[in-house]
Amino acid sequence: MRSFLFLTAASLALASPAFAQNAGEPVFSADEVRATVTFLADDLLEGRNAGTRGYDVAARYVATRFAALGLKPGGTDGSWYQQVPLAEFVLDTSKPATVTIGTKKFSNGAEALISASPRYGTQEQLVSGDAVFVGYGLESDYAGLDVRGKFVVTLIGTPKGMTPDQVKAAGGSDKPKIAGAHGAIGALYLITPDNLKGQFPWPQVMSYFARPQTSWLNADGAPGGDDNGLKIAAYVNPTAGAALFEGAPMTADQIFAAAAQPGAIKGFALTQKVTTARTSKVKSYTSPNVIGLLPGSDPKLAAEHVLLSAHLDHDGVDPKLTGDQIYNGAMDNAAGVATMLEAARAFKQSGKPPKRSILFVALTAEEDGLLGSDYLARYPVTGAGKVVANVNLDMPILLYDFQDVVAFGAEHSTLGPIVEAAGAKMGVTLSPDPMPQENLFVRSDHYSFVKQGVPSVFLVTGFKNGGEKIFKDFLATNYHKVSDQVTLPFNWDAGAKFARMNYLIAREIADGKAAPLWYEGNTYGDRYAKDAPKAKRPATGIGAPAAEAPKPAN
Repeated sequence: MRSFLFLTAASLALASPAFAQNAGEPVFSADEVRATVTFLADDLLEGRNAGTRGYDVAARYVATRFAALGLKPGGTDGSWYQQVPLAEFVLDTSKPATVTIGTKKFSNGAEALISASPRYGTQEQLVSGDAVFVGYGLESDYAGLDVRGKFVVTLIGTPKGMTPDQVKAAGGSDKPKIAGAHGAIGALYLITPDNLKGQFPWPQVMSYFARPQTSWLNADGAPGGDDNGLKIAAYVNPTAGAALFEGAPMTADQIFAAAAQPGAIKGFALTQKVTTARTSKVKSYTSPNVIGLLPGSDPKLAAEHVLLSAHLDHDGVDPKLTGDQIYNGAMDNAAGVATMLEAARAFKQSGKPPKRSILFVALTAEEDGLLGSDYLARYPVTGAGKVVANVNLDMPILLYDFQDVVAFGAEHSTLGPIVEAAGAKMGVTLSPDPMPQENLFVRSDHYSFVKQGVPSVFLVTGFKNGGEKIFKDFLATNYHKVSDQVTLPFNWDAGAKFARMNYLIAREIADGKAAPLWYEGNTYGDRYAKDAPKAKRPATGIGAPAAEAPKPAN
């Protein structure tokens, strides 16, 4: 693919005039959006993979744009950056990982699946202890069992016949955390023959475990996020499972048969001691979130921050490919960054500072597992202030004149009506999630802030005016492929239009009398912002009780 870097932002901005909006609104430039996408998706940035030179060039570009707009540095130590400590790690195959049960040793990949961890660097990690079978590993399964300093052995999934609400109440999505809270040092997840035929195809899962993993790191070098207290976890197949239950009140086959029937299974202590061994290869590095701050003008509201986010990274270079090897990520997510920058430019051009402060953030390592956003959500840069809302821009499909938008998560909080009102000002409607089965609400950076209790939406162009076919064709043909580049037939006016939409949403949040609130009885609000004030849900439309998603993921 030819390089487009010689087309500078300045030269592109002169290519054609911007189009006017309503009287009194700032002007939104299609060519400004084109300039940014063209630069960020250039071959010379080599796919902007977090931790690479190409990403650092992209980060410097965004910081320079923030400075030119007159924003203030919003990162740490008065800089534009919040450096995120990251590690890529994989098992050291020269020192094979194993699970030893009694006197029988089982190798990783054959009878057990163990993933790498950076916690112990490149030193071998040995964990040894007695084992206790805890049924399905739900909170109620621990009654009468002492697992302190021991391995827990648990079936995956939940008992047949449990409703989603029962699973939630029992802690079905928090098994490692429950085990750690009861003092366990490790967990072995027991795979049944039925699991192998259905939800746990061993070869595919083994392939995933063999790949390098990436995480942000805590101060002690452990993978970031919620520490569940366990030192190690592994999956074991029926062969290793049979060894676990030798000398126990039930055999593995009896456990497998019981698992196929409705109802809970009682736990009991096992007679076989367990020892796990693994050695990881670890590469540590940092990659920055780039943060620009537009301070609020209202002394009472300035400490409240509206976060407008878009991930800056993409998938880098794959030398195994023939021909083009660069994942340029023009739509994913140079387009999101470009429209965020254009919204920031509009705020400054308007001459009207927002009442609440606004953080414009280009996030790192989204493609590695929402890592930059998770780090920022847990280590905020707002000082004594707080983030009250997040509007996340990830892969708007700028290939057509969109007539509607989808705001994943709009039904969960009062952000829904805000998005709807902003769209009405420009003749754009708010549509419900057209693909609820994909559970997209938990699959982009905004979800990191949801987990910290912040009402959030993930905004994309909608399915009207031919958008459905264009969106699905892009997913099938160009998503996470080297063909996602600036040579696609971009509709740059749609880019300016999407930037305007984001400006209007952020303006309404920033100047509104009240900060956005979760709706009463909302699953996400009740789980992640339990003690925060809530708003009453509307009786009809987006946000009505029937529109709510069934349950959150971890």
